[in-house]
Amino acid sequence: MSSAIKNHEKNTERLGTGKILPLVFKLTVPAVIAQLIIFLYNIVDRMFVAKIGDAGMDALAALGIVLPITLIIQAFANLAGLGGAPRASIKLGENDTAEANRIFNTSFGLLFAVGVVISVTTFFAARPLVEAFGCPASAVDFAASYLKIYSVGTLFVMFAQGLNPFITAQGYALTAMFSVLIGALINIALDPLFIFVFKMGVNGASLATVISQSVSFVWIAAFFFTRKSIFKFKIKDMKPDAKRIFSILSLGFTPFVMTITECAIQIVFNINLNMSTGGDKNYTAALTIMLSALQLIALPLNGLGNGMQPFVGYNYGRGNADRLKKGIKYVTVIAFIFVSVMWSLSLAVPQLYAYLFSASAEVTDIVKSYAPLFLMGSIMFFVQMTLQNINVALGQAKSALILAVVRKVVILIPLCFILTHFLGFKGVYMSEGIADFVAGIITTITIFITFPKVFEKRRAQVANQNNSE
Repeated sequence: MSSAIKNHEKNTERLGTGKILPLVFKLTVPAVIAQLIIFLYNIVDRMFVAKIGDAGMDALAALGIVLPITLIIQAFANLAGLGGAPRASIKLGENDTAEANRIFNTSFGLLFAVGVVISVTTFFAARPLVEAFGCPASAVDFAASYLKIYSVGTLFVMFAQGLNPFITAQGYALTAMFSVLIGALINIALDPLFIFVFKMGVNGASLATVISQSVSFVWIAAFFFTRKSIFKFKIKDMKPDAKRIFSILSLGFTPFVMTITECAIQIVFNINLNMSTGGDKNYTAALTIMLSALQLIALPLNGLGNGMQPFVGYNYGRGNADRLKKGIKYVTVIAFIFVSVMWSLSLAVPQLYAYLFSASAEVTDIVKSYAPLFLMGSIMFFVQMTLQNINVALGQAKSALILAVVRKVVILIPLCFILTHFLGFKGVYMSEGIADFVAGIITTITIFITFPKVFEKRRAQVANQNNSE
């Protein structure tokens, strides 16, 4: 037995035998910090470009338009990474390390192939894309130039985001956190240098992001060459296998759709705002700030769910229903406490988000007036974000997909068009809060009914397998 497998067995044994609450904190705290770092990644560019003299609000609006396009790239990274990593975790729980490694390498091949296609497409179609996505006329040049530079580094973005879950899947949550932290720190350092010192403006923000993601990828790739990693790059394991690809994509399709529909929502928001305000950049800039506030609440909750995936996948593979119930109970309580605090602060002092971005007086007034409506449904994110990720880790792709589609496609997008038709731009801001609350109730009922059945079904399957042996 190789030293890597021995190290892995020691590292994962605690997932099935260690004290649950300490494990929950050990797994989730680094993952939550990693998500907060991702939040920094997402807002640092916006914070700095907002300070570009008279063009600050145009630049901020431009990055708000580009955000859905970068989300599409992240969605494809999730398709392979968040589809492959839970599958690999389950195989590790079943002691099938060879198949787990084949899943890893197949996911890497998918990331490469899709990344090349997206990179070429976004580079040559940058301007038509931002115009189609509802960019105010005064911000089109900023948005198109940012996207062109960003597209050159698409492969690094895909690899960094798609491979990092495979580090977490092995139980190395702290290493996965540092993978994101390194890139974020470099981005924070390079942004003011490129934007203001070298006077590159929005282009500097995009270049800083590409360089930082490249460094993150190098760090992540290096981990898989160490003795600690059970997953290794092997060309023979990258050979396409239809069954394996389907298993990855079928599970990754849920986080993919969740991200793609998030992109669709933001496009709908931008188009409706552009039409109802006559292309006023202040309303688009305000929306960018509100979406950043939503991310500040949602991303740590995503981190809780992602951090629990090794625990959930391993114990699901073992059929240990009792440990699953206790672990999920603990993380649900933690998620609810966090979201309650953030929700209360966001509704009480929403203008803090505007101050964070050095927003103009006009934009600050919009945020202060309408952010409470926009964020009022975020109280339900402890279920929609945290438990939805756990649902994916349990292999319940169909259930998670339906719940994601209900919130965004069935409720939010139609509601945005309807409310905007009757209330103007106010309808855009109101639709998010109403849809989040309604969809959260539906998701809560569904998950708390289905989870016990999933646990017991898996326990019975494992018991039957053991008896047959």
